[in-house]
Parts: sequence; structure tokens; C-alpha cells
Amino acid sequence: MNTASHNISKEVGGEEFIASAIIRGKIIDTDLMTFGGRGEGDFCFQSPDPHKLIDQLPLGHPGKMADLYALSFSDILDYLEELGRRLDLDSNPHLQKAVKGSFMTAPTTPSIVEYCYRALRTAFRPEVVTEMAEQTVGIKYLEGWVPTALVDGRTAHIRAFGSRQLHIVAGNAPMISALTIARNAITRSDTIIKSPSNDPFTALAIVHTMCEMAPDHPLTKHISVAYWKGGDEKFESAFYQPHNIEKIVAWGGLASVKHVTKYIQPGLELISLDPKRSISIIGEQACEDDDMLREAGRKLAIDGGAMNQAGCVNARVAYVLSGSDDDGLEIAKKLGRYTYEALVTLPAHMSTKPKSVDKELKSHIEAARFQDDWYEVIGGDEDEGAVIVSLLPEPVGFATRLDNRTINIVPVDSMEEVLRACDAYTQTVGIFPEALKDELKDQLPLYGAQRIVSLGYATTTNISLPQDAIEPMRRACKWIVNEQSVPEVVSPIWPPV
Repeated sequence: MNTASHNISKEVGGEEFIASAIIRGKIIDTDLMTFGGRGEGDFCFQSPDPHKLIDQLPLGHPGKMADLYALSFSDILDYLEELGRRLDLDSNPHLQKAVKGSFMTAPTTPSIVEYCYRALRTAFRPEVVTEMAEQTVGIKYLEGWVPTALVDGRTAHIRAFGSRQLHIVAGNAPMISALTIARNAITRSDTIIKSPSNDPFTALAIVHTMCEMAPDHPLTKHISVAYWKGGDEKFESAFYQPHNIEKIVAWGGLASVKHVTKYIQPGLELISLDPKRSISIIGEQACEDDDMLREAGRKLAIDGGAMNQAGCVNARVAYVLSGSDDDGLEIAKKLGRYTYEALVTLPAHMSTKPKSVDKELKSHIEAARFQDDWYEVIGGDEDEGAVIVSLLPEPVGFATRLDNRTINIVPVDSMEEVLRACDAYTQTVGIFPEALKDELKDQLPLYGAQRIVSLGYATTTNISLPQDAIEPMRRACKWIVNEQSVPEVVSPIWPPV
């Protein structure tokens, strides 16, 4: 970590944190209320009373989005490139204050949070934005009407229009806010970001930078950020209406996503990026070669330990095709030791000893230590992370709670056992060796897996690819058809004169 980075990490405490609202270029820091964060101790922050904002948040007349269509894609690229230049943590005071607040609220430690903040600007690089637009929607559909000749003789002109959106973003990674802002610009949408209580500062800092950079630009005028407590039914029932918003993009936990569904009605679509779990699969070939097994352990440690296991993409359970006999269990235990050794030596910007410990998870781990006929627990004595090796071919009973750099290795006898463990909640599957991935790529999706990667690359996501087996940016657009039919080509349904 460089000197500037080190200094920022140390300058926390004794500071009042206000999460202002920004509504289409207007910064609001009045009528402040105190809200509890989900961070350390009794940390709180202040934010405007959302009930005082409810009449200001909606765009109102949808025709107000017309200014976005005076922009070319080149204009959007230039705007986002300049924004990325300004998102320099060492010189941007809004990011500096936001990162210090995030040290308190984020589920990860300061060194990881700071590394994520330094990466925010990469989402706005021209080549990244261009790839994202092309791969996820198609630039020609964003720029104008694309003609397609159909077999019945008519010509359909198709265009992707933006929409009025609400984004309920997750707080486990600051990049989610940056990605949301970039997506809004690309699709020429009007977006309201509901900040989460474990990251009320990131989106705010980026949008504040936009207001200083280009206060009257259409892209600045069509992005808003506010905080309200999820579950405030008086606020949400009035706001979550089709005359206010057309799409809700909801990230986050099961409870919050289920809560939003009750507001969905005709004219209001839910795009759900709901909670997922990820696994790893280590094949027989790795079990037969100690160097390969050690390599698998190193890569598994990255997939399970990066971001302190705070993401859906992180591996929590790793199935190893060692067999469940005595020899197979010894291989699984050896893999567990290799994984633990690599886990605790990961660099601090990637993974650290967790800043807080889930007491229920800790009690499960400690109980597993005494069940030595069923489990071998490696590490975890100082809450630094642990590897739990199952001595039966099944995950621990608390597999859905695995967190804080806790990985469960499960020896199995056949791939069928692994496939049965996959379901609609299975997001990323990291596989080693590579040849095994090719064997499984047409089977895993049938059982629910949504993303297949080489082991060690689970947390290195690319924002230009589909997510959770859907294409969120295509869904966020309104796909409009303008049909052209002439009687000489398309037979009319009315009787001839």
C-alpha cells in the first residue's frame, strides 16, 4: 500500500458523517435524520428525511428524458472518461470522506475498501464503457433505429430506449455503485439510487463529483441518490408506483428482494439480482498430483478469501473428487492444509483477518472441532479464517452461513453428487483443472449454475458479461418497435376497394 493510501486508512474517527441526498444535480442536506449503519459498534450517519423528498425524487413527466437523446454515444464516452479521471482517491475530497465512512460501515476491512475505491475509476474507461455497451445492449440499438427485414415483408425498426429506474444497490462492494452510474449513462435512463446502510457514501461521492464536473449536463440531471430505511412502507408504497418508476433493479439479501416484490404490478418491472452462493469443483486429476493439489489449494484460497468472502462470487463449499474412502479423506485434508496456508498469506488489499466475527458462525466452527469423526477444522483459532474438511461426502449443516474466510472442503465419489448440490442459488462455479471445466460446461447450467470460471478467477468479474443468468442492461431498456408495412408487400387485412 502506498503512503497516501496508508494515511487515508488511518484518518478515521471523530468525524460526523452525513449522507446527503442528490436529486438531479441538487444537493440536499436539510431535515437530517439519524440512521444506524451496519458497521462497527454504534456507528450512525445522518441523511435527509426521505418523506420530505418523496415529491422531488420522481422525474415526473417522462418527456423530460428527451435531453438524453440529444447526446451521442461519443458524448457519453467523453463524459464518463472525464468522470473517471476525477475519481482519484488521492485528490477527490468526496471520495476521501466516503472511503473513511465506508471503513466504518463496509463488511470488509479498510485495506480492502480502499483498494476497491482506487478501482472505481476503471468502470468509466472508454474501452470498458464501449465494451459494456456493445456486449450488453448493442451500440447501434442505443444510437438509433435498427432496421430488420422480416419474412412477411414488413420492416421492423428497433431501438433500445432508457427507462425511469430505481436501483436498490448492495453494499458489499463499492464497484456496484460505479457500475450502476455507468449503466445509467449508457442506456440514457433516469435513475434513482437507494444507497444501502452498509455503503451510504460511495454513490453519493461519485454523483457529487458529477455535479461539480458538469452541473447542467443531462447525465448529471438524470441521476439521483438518497437513503431511506428499507421496509418503510409509508414511503415505499407511495413511491414504488408505475407513474414514478418503470424498473426496479434490486441487489441484496433474500429478505430485501422479497420485500420489494409486493410492490410489483403492471408497468413496474423487477430486475432481481438476488442472493447467490458459489462453489468450487476440484477434479480427480488434481488429486493424483501433489503439485496440482497445492495449486488447487492456492487458487481455492483466492476464490474463498478475496474480498473477505463478502461477495456472491466467493467460493464457500469446494467439492473435491478424491473419493470418500480413507485415502480420499487424506487427500481432502491435504488440500485443506494447502488452502489454509495460502488463505492466511493473501495480500492485504485482497484479503485480511475479518474486522468482525459472526458469533453464530464461530460457535458452529468451534462445535465442529469437537466432532472429529465428521470434520477436521484447520485454523480459525484467532478468527483469521478457517478451512473445514468434511469427513463425510456432504457439506457442513451451516454451509449457507460460511463467511469471514471460512471454506468447507467436501470429498465426493462422483460428479453426480456435485451436480445434485447445484440449484437456482448457485451462481459461480470455479473448476480445476481446466479440462474438467470443458467437460462440465454443458451440464452445470441444467442444474442451476450461472457462471463457470477457471478456479482462482471467481472474484475477477467482467462488467460486460451477463449476470446471474440474465442480461440486466437489456432488461433495463425498453425495446421499442416501429413497424413499416406497405400494401404492395404486406398483404392488407382490409377488403380491397
